Amino acid sequence: MNRVSNRSSDSPTVDGRHLMFDDLEKLGRILVETGDVAHGFIQGADDMDVTCRDISAFDPSRPLSGQGSGTLDALRAAKEEILPLLAASIGPRYLGFVTGGTTPAALVGDWLASAVDQNATGPEGSVNAAVEEQVINWLCDFGGLPSDRFDGVLTTGATVSNLLGLVTGRQWCGERIGVNVDLDGAGVLPDLAIFAASPHASMVKDLSIAGIGRSAFTKVATLPGSEETDVDDLKSKLDASDARGKIVIASAGTVNATDFDNLEAIADLCAAYGAWLHVDAAFGLFAALDDRRAHFLKGIERADSITSDGHKWLNVPYDCGIFFTRHVSVLETCCRAFAPYLDTKADGNSYINRGVENSRRFRALPLWMALKAYGRDGFASIIRTNCDQAADLAEWVRGDEKLYLLREPKLNVTMFASRGSDDDNRALLDRINATGKVFLTPTIYGGRFGFRAAFSNWRTCTDDLVVIKQAIEAAL
Repeated sequence: MNRVSNRSSDSPTVDGRHLMFDDLEKLGRILVETGDVAHGFIQGADDMDVTCRDISAFDPSRPLSGQGSGTLDALRAAKEEILPLLAASIGPRYLGFVTGGTTPAALVGDWLASAVDQNATGPEGSVNAAVEEQVINWLCDFGGLPSDRFDGVLTTGATVSNLLGLVTGRQWCGERIGVNVDLDGAGVLPDLAIFAASPHASMVKDLSIAGIGRSAFTKVATLPGSEETDVDDLKSKLDASDARGKIVIASAGTVNATDFDNLEAIADLCAAYGAWLHVDAAFGLFAALDDRRAHFLKGIERADSITSDGHKWLNVPYDCGIFFTRHVSVLETCCRAFAPYLDTKADGNSYINRGVENSRRFRALPLWMALKAYGRDGFASIIRTNCDQAADLAEWVRGDEKLYLLREPKLNVTMFASRGSDDDNRALLDRINATGKVFLTPTIYGGRFGFRAAFSNWRTCTDDLVVIKQAIEAAL
């Protein structure tokens, strides 16, 4: 039965859905025009201003009309009112945070994920769970993790992945001394101790969300001139603690200096003191694909849990986080959901029982498409190229008498500043970003205000480095 042809555009239905049925009839045209708009934005990202400095043209207080106007009209409005005010964060000179730019294959996967609209909770009646399982196995291979020992789940991002590391580690600590935090609450483990040297802001946020407290962790010293954990100080802090539960948070690629902790030494300490080892490797995990830097990750396979991201160096659309653990049964204890309608006898992983959300986007599909399309070698090329670009910018900074490096780049981030005061550098950063040619974020390193350029986009090339350097030079 042709449901569309039986609906007249000028005869409203009882439920008022006539515009939706009209749009269904026009869907081919709608998708073509949407593709044209998206294609225009993507192709224009090389030349448009990297960020929008004035969004005052958009009025968020404008009320919504009661009568809709259909998808094509809404698409035209979005093209006129929203797209011109967006950041070109998919483009090659957006160097803020650690932001990837969607590859063509990942974009196709993301559009398909919306079209098929699977609630990716588990294996009942859909292959989505098997696809997620395959993706996690492939990502284990990318990160040098044995897939027979690690399993996991795709999340909304590193914040949720870090949260899963905390709650799973806390449950594991409780089980070791015979208490059940999942059933009885955090109060049954009042002496949980967290040890961290350079925790990411998302992990500090998660300490609050988990009810532990933003300041309720033992600060471990870093090595001089570094963000790397001082292993001797960690040993001293662990030795001095009489807490029955211990979680150590290590880093594989810190947000500024991209430092990597000595994971083997830290794993030895965690084994000796009965501590859970969580490694935040939000983007650093995929340094394993660069044979010049893979040794930074030595020992990561001994972690109890690991955080990473797909929307950073894997260049898939937001949002896509990754969580790995050697203790998936403990993770499922913390995250399991009970309800008669969720009961299933189907074979496969129920990912609803491995994460925060009961309703889950099919975010495995964009990853699957990208990994299938470009393979290990394609992503290794992105990692190597971005690291070389960071080194190239650092060499240029060293040769400019007005600038200096805050730290030699170890991975894909270059930190630098002018030789003026902090106030001078704040004003300089504003001038650099105001050019519209490049976007840098601020940082504080070694007590000095500076600029942070993070190379993580597959589109960035030698010509972009020329434009970036010219924009910085012109702003000095």
